[in-house]
Amino acid sequence: QVQLIESGGGLVQAGDSLRLSCATSGGFFSNYAMAWFRQAPGKEREFVARISRPGRVTDYLDSVKGRFTISRDNAKNMLYLQMSSLKPEDTARYYCAASRRTSMVDPTTPVNYDFWGQGTQVTVSA
Repeated sequence: QVQLIESGGGLVQAGDSLRLSCATSGGFFSNYAMAWFRQAPGKEREFVARISRPGRVTDYLDSVKGRFTISRDNAKNMLYLQMSSLKPEDTARYYCAASRRTSMVDPTTPVNYDFWGQGTQVTVSA
């Protein structure tokens, strides 16, 4: 069983930066495809970014491209999301997720991910 613990969220102003971290344990981190999702109050969980097992392939939500960067350190069992030029519409609870699947038709859908953290809140004020 894989455990995921997010950290790094907080209250920031528009234009600021934050780095989210996801510490993993209980499994072989390098065996999992990883992703970040977010969920704002009253909205569905939304894909933000994903990264392949070795870290060579990444995908992003269009609205965060050029502002967010997903990365992983397989030696430290850590996943990161560097967020810059934050906007009020980025306000949400951010979750990291792990997938055991070796292939996914659509890696942007939550159903493809087997393990989830509890999330970390990011609030961006105007």
